[in-house]
This record gives sequence, structure tokens and C-alpha cells, in this order.
Amino acid sequence: MARITAGIATSHVPAIGAAIDLGKTEEDYWKPVFAGYEWVKEWVKDNTPDVVILAYNDHASSLMLDIVPTFAIGCAEEFRPADEGWGPRPVPTVIGHPELAAHLAEQLVIDEFDMTILNEMDVDHGLTVPLSLVFGQPEEWPCKVIPLAVNVTQFPTPSGNRCFQLGEAIRDAVKSFPQDLNVQVWGTGGMSHQLQGPRAGLINPEFDNNFLDKLINDPDDLRTITRLEYLRESGSEGIELIMWLLMRGALGYGVEELHRFYHVPASNTAVGHVVYETKEAASARAKAAAKA
Repeated sequence: MARITAGIATSHVPAIGAAIDLGKTEEDYWKPVFAGYEWVKEWVKDNTPDVVILAYNDHASSLMLDIVPTFAIGCAEEFRPADEGWGPRPVPTVIGHPELAAHLAEQLVIDEFDMTILNEMDVDHGLTVPLSLVFGQPEEWPCKVIPLAVNVTQFPTPSGNRCFQLGEAIRDAVKSFPQDLNVQVWGTGGMSHQLQGPRAGLINPEFDNNFLDKLINDPDDLRTITRLEYLRESGSEGIELIMWLLMRGALGYGVEELHRFYHVPASNTAVGHVVYETKEAASARAKAAAKA
């Protein structure tokens, strides 16, 4: 059967994608940002999944403001990089996994999540920047990806608790898929930042680091953070962190933190990044090491 082995969370700052695409990663401003991802780029070489279920938010690239689904799952065979106003990013087309995506959609609806099914969609920096940070600049992405779009751009947005519950339902759905697949769940966006208004440029390291501490040790407490608290403490865009809770819910309890990175700033945004391993995967790895 399919199994979730790991979770990754990371910011998806568009300027990070531009720095990669324009060859600026070694510049003084950007070098500390990309240094925080060297660990995961090495780790993923030996831990490449078959499929990534990637929770992100569309930035009015494909899901315009006239149609705003709360949760939408990409079921297409492929997803092209979106043109966000300056041309598509020069990255590979994202290859989907329609069979697993359809299974997830069916099981999630059975579990009373009203999913929107997307059979055609371009994907913007919210999805492609995390892939670039983890996999670098390959000619093809080394795994298939199921986009899971979460509305954090227009109220009403889902709560962090609902996203955590969706992650739990995804975990159950993956377990019931009969094909032998190594699946990772990624949560993207954040951390604290505000891009407009009188508080433009707001960054709250205390909130961010408390979130990182509790994400691994006390995720249930994070489930109670309200939309108003996100707005007040982490800025108007800080609510993207609810997608990290989706990832966390999909891993179950007792996970192991393999890597953590936090940096301020990257284009007026606090950058955060974690890598978690499920207890089942950690146990299997320990047994394999003992046999070796």
C-alpha cells in the first residue's frame, strides 16, 4: 500500500524563484537563504518520493478571485508553470499522478471534505519555488506532484484546525491506496510577512520560532490559532502557515524533526523550513541500519 514517509515545509517567496532563475543564489543577500536548503537537497537524493502532495496557495494565477475554492486538488496528468505577469518560470512541467489524486478526491469527499476537482491548471511560484528549493534545477522533476490548493487569499479562509483535519484525512486516504508508493506531504507559504498597508514589511521572529517549536512538539496548540491572531501576529500573509498544519496533520504524532532553518529576511519575508520523518519511516530506517 502507499505510505507517507516524510513531510517538508518551506516558504515560497517569489523572489527566491527569481534569484534561482537569474543565477543570483551566491550573491551576499541571497547566499544565507539558500545555505539553509543545502541539507534537504542532499537528504532528498536518498529519500526521493514517488509522489509529493503539495499544499500551496494560488496567487490569482489560475484560480482567479471570481472563483475561490476553499480546497482544490489537481487531478490532471501535468501542470504547466504559470505566467504571473513576467512569463512562466523556466522550470520543468509538473507531472501529476491522476490515479492517486482521484483516489484522494474520492476518499476526502467521503470523509466530508468538499474538494474542488481541477482537471486543468497552471501552477505558480507557490508550488514551483518549493520544488526548486528542494530539487534544484533538474531537466525534469524527479517525482510526481499532486497540487493541493488552499484558499488563503480571500476571506473566508479555512481554519488551521480544518487544515490539520484535512491532513489527517489525507493520511488515511493514502494508506488505503493499493499501489506501493512512497509519498511525502509538503506544506508551503509563510512565515510572518505583510506585503501591503501601514504594516507592510512586518516580520515577527518570536511568533515564527514559537510556531516552529510547537509544530513538532505541540501541534494541537497551533490548531487553535484564529484567523485574527494570524493577521495580528504574523501579518496579512502569515495565514499561509495553515498549510504547514495540513502537512503536520498528515504525518500523525510522534514525528522526528530532521532539519530546521529560519532566516530573516528574504524580500520582506521571514523564511522558514523544516523536514520531518514519520515514526513508521524512522523505525524502518533504524531496522535497515541494524541489519546493515
